[in-house]
Amino acid sequence: MTDTHDPVENFKHATESTARALSGREDVEVVFGGHIAELSGKTLRLPALPKQMDDSLTPYIRGLADGMALKLHYHDAALYQRWMPADPCAQAAYQALEEARIEAIGTEHYPGVATNIEAALRQDTRQQKLDQVTGMDDAPLSEALRFLAREDFTGRKTPKEAQKLLKAWKPWIKEHLGNDGLEQLKKSLHDQDAFARLTHQLIDKMEMPVTLAEPPPPTDAGDEKEDKKGQGREKKADEKASAEGSPPVGMSEDDMGEMAEQDAEMQEGFDLEEQGDAEDAADSTTARRNAPKDAANALFGNYKIYTAQFDEVIGAKDLCDAEELQKLRKLLDKQLVHLQGIITRLANRLQRKLMAQQTRSWNFDLEEGILDSSRLSRIVANPYYPVTYKQESNTAFRDTIVTLLIDNSGSMRGRPITIAAMSTDILARTLERCGVQVEILGFTTRAWKGGAAREKWLSDGKPAIPGRLNDLRHIIYKDAESPWRHTRANLGLMLREGLLKENIDGEALLWAYNRLMRRPEQRKILMVISDGAPVDDSTLSANQGSYLEEHLRRVIDWIETKTEVQLIAIGIGHDVTRYYRRAVTLVDAEDLGGAITEKLAELFDEKPLKPRKKRIH
Repeated sequence: MTDTHDPVENFKHATESTARALSGREDVEVVFGGHIAELSGKTLRLPALPKQMDDSLTPYIRGLADGMALKLHYHDAALYQRWMPADPCAQAAYQALEEARIEAIGTEHYPGVATNIEAALRQDTRQQKLDQVTGMDDAPLSEALRFLAREDFTGRKTPKEAQKLLKAWKPWIKEHLGNDGLEQLKKSLHDQDAFARLTHQLIDKMEMPVTLAEPPPPTDAGDEKEDKKGQGREKKADEKASAEGSPPVGMSEDDMGEMAEQDAEMQEGFDLEEQGDAEDAADSTTARRNAPKDAANALFGNYKIYTAQFDEVIGAKDLCDAEELQKLRKLLDKQLVHLQGIITRLANRLQRKLMAQQTRSWNFDLEEGILDSSRLSRIVANPYYPVTYKQESNTAFRDTIVTLLIDNSGSMRGRPITIAAMSTDILARTLERCGVQVEILGFTTRAWKGGAAREKWLSDGKPAIPGRLNDLRHIIYKDAESPWRHTRANLGLMLREGLLKENIDGEALLWAYNRLMRRPEQRKILMVISDGAPVDDSTLSANQGSYLEEHLRRVIDWIETKTEVQLIAIGIGHDVTRYYRRAVTLVDAEDLGGAITEKLAELFDEKPLKPRKKRIH
């Protein structure tokens, strides 16, 4: 029963009732927790509410909920997916116009909803810093397209926060679409199929490819049969790949190369199932083997892993054939054409910073070099004294390795994953030019909503509080020993439809950390590229709502305060400073130069934190 004396509970109850009314579905569920808003099946996930409601927060949360409820009512997911373009930029434009269509129909039928949605748009615009746009290069086309379409479809003026964005892009859009380019779309608002067809025509006019993408696996929570079929197909494909020579669970792609011994040692440290020693095998908390043994309790607390039997570490080349990988790389190269100058500028700035950090010293009493003024008395006494010179010697900058860990989750689909891939490419090339070793890793899951791990849990009778309930997929795009030119094609894999699923960030950070700690370099930097909080439907539905987020916070805090690894995060379109002490937010890859150079400069200006020694009692 709702506590009528608790304003927060009353607000939650009212939000859920409104969502059910707007969506026309009685089975809609509203969940509050974490920091992100998303629609998952028939569940509306909204940010956690404070104990005391803020007047400015109320319309924002209502706007988020209303927008998702309208999507459930007026949006056909299967039809939408059927017309999804393969090109990431085209996808973003397609999504933006569909969102404008849904909002237009909703506000036509429910005028009161428009104010709430507008409040959410204002807040999102400020968070993405779109209110500070000065030109087309400062923001993606899709954002401007959504506001322009919204204005045409609803007749409502664009919020002042988005006026600069619209001003920057409107001439270009009008030039390509004409003054009445959106008029035909407006006539088709109530016919999603016709609307999608016309959207493809507009995307083509804006010089973006409209080739259709392959549909991803079903994500509707009500479609259990399709889920099981999809998981079964994926499981068979994985078994086939393993039989054909893909690395076994927990092994890297370089296990047969020069790094065989190091990889074997690394594997001992993080394998959760069969590679641990006898003492670890007896430990009931399997997850502790993922972290350094002296920090297991602090890292995991109550965090559990139901089974790691189906987890995998796999090379990018083993997830995609070489021909498709090259095609995807060419698609990424098209996005990078106008950013070539950034690579040179960023490399030069970073290289100057690295060189400035070199330790300088002098060698004295030499027979040649610069005259040593402190030895002038010797020269006066004996002009032929042979050792009165000095020379400056440069000590090589201490070895550095940077690991780039990229979130490969479904929420990154479209423009975010393109920005992530572009940023990774630029950073890898820049750091390599500066003589810094670079490793590129990615993390996602093998299946939607649990995969084989969840199936095992169901067959075991669904024990309470099972812990993590999905099959991890950790991807090696580039190991530290391989030069960028040999692995550049691998980054194209991020643009592959169907790769991006769910994200369990805490364990991914530990995996990347363990790989770093096996490296010989003195300075170790871990750079995470993500768009927000960890999300895995299967795990969150069987545990408390903040289960994954709390684990991530514990892992981040431990790495930042008690290890020698320096941690920095890049938020793609989302502010991740709520998790990471050092973080920057990118709206587009052009922001990378100044933002990352500044943060890397901070890292190189300070001494790495030395881990605290254990006390012996």
